[in-house]
Amino acid sequence: MSTRTLVSPAALARPRGRAVYWTVFTGVVLLFALAFLFPVYWMVTGAMKSPDEVTQTPPTLIPEHWHISGYTDAWDLMQLPQHLWNTVVQAAGAWFFQLVLCTAAAYALSKLKPAFGKLILGGILATLMVPAQALVVPKYLTVADLPLIHTSLLNDPLGIWLPAVANAFNLYLLKRFFDQIPRDVLEAAEIDGAGKLRILWSIVLPMSRPVLGVVSIFALVAVWQDFLWPLMVFSDTDKQPISVALVQLSQNIQLTVLIAAMVIASIPMVAMFLIFQRHIIAGISTGSTKG
Repeated sequence: MSTRTLVSPAALARPRGRAVYWTVFTGVVLLFALAFLFPVYWMVTGAMKSPDEVTQTPPTLIPEHWHISGYTDAWDLMQLPQHLWNTVVQAAGAWFFQLVLCTAAAYALSKLKPAFGKLILGGILATLMVPAQALVVPKYLTVADLPLIHTSLLNDPLGIWLPAVANAFNLYLLKRFFDQIPRDVLEAAEIDGAGKLRILWSIVLPMSRPVLGVVSIFALVAVWQDFLWPLMVFSDTDKQPISVALVQLSQNIQLTVLIAAMVIASIPMVAMFLIFQRHIIAGISTGSTKG
């Protein structure tokens, strides 16, 4: 069965057809690369301009004089090391709790087949239909006065960690992947005497590394870029993450220093994506195929 494409094989066989094809292809790739990379370039170079140059009209494409003082001033004046560490603690805790509890729940719903499992899964997925803004007030009231024990989690990393656990999308993503694991593999482990937890730890988790990588990226990015919820939880400036601190400390700060702080704040997530992009793509492609 032949595959139909935009350009026929006969046209590609001719020199003129190949030249036109590769010219159009290269132009489209360069256009998309420019559209995505130019804002990054503009932000990085904007922090190296003088305060007058960054606001002048028309703007300069290349700084007339390169200044790195914007980055050093941002590092010192905006207390970036402290706020970056706060963000790392909050993101790491949310990632750990979410990975452990969502994996356990997904494994139970997929392989242990509990009573009313489909009903429970349907209720969890129904929460995806509720706008996130509608849950802000109930979450805040719960965190401010935790039921039963009546304690406050405000200005505490637990106020970020515990609400992040309830992630229906990541739970469903894990369950769908677990559904594709062959039942024969698990039954063979049961015959060898492995219990449910042993099967999860020794068989399911090693086979699920791609999807665990995707879930990890989603969990970390969600906390790293969140603004509204950390703003409500942390009134203490010294405990605020970088996303909130950039806004709170931007008063009376030069524009170039603020741009430099934004560049520094974005470096960890960009670096993490560049390092783990192969695992991300592998996890998405694996999760989209039927085993």
